[in-house]
Amino acid sequence: MALRNILLENDPILRKKSREVTKFDEKLWILLDDMYETMIHSDGVGLAAPQVGILRRAIVVDFGDDKYELVNPEIISQKGKQCELEGCLSIPGENGYVERPTFVKIKAQNRYGKDITVIGRDRLAVCFCHEIDHLNGVLYVDKLAEPPKGAHIDEYTRLPQGYTSDKGKKVSV
Repeated sequence: MALRNILLENDPILRKKSREVTKFDEKLWILLDDMYETMIHSDGVGLAAPQVGILRRAIVVDFGDDKYELVNPEIISQKGKQCELEGCLSIPGENGYVERPTFVKIKAQNRYGKDITVIGRDRLAVCFCHEIDHLNGVLYVDKLAEPPKGAHIDEYTRLPQGYTSDKGKKVSV
């Protein structure tokens, strides 16, 4: 396993749509292993292949005691709404509020090409949606939402264009 460089927000690769994985071989297994090691080393909870410069539909997620490797993931159902603070390894040191579903059901394949279905609830649903967005060239900053009433906002929080604070002050982005 090897650490890979994580691309940063201004890299045009992050804005491209990833291609479907069709070969489930050692090259894919090395990629998934490297992505997982890179994510853990960077204190992340999720990483998508485009973030390490590979335009293939693969993500890894480390959530508590559960490790997920999803190849060609697709959200097949979703429910609910939550607005949570998100960060991204490709946008270090910043965060922002994004509205996501509270429940997602995803069909994907594992590293061997076997069809699998996974469920994400609450923060895990956020993580799955965030990483799948990367596969479509979308970053969380493209989906910024107004912070919930009373939410903590500091100099590291990105806000949607034209956001007005609850104190009536227009906040620049």
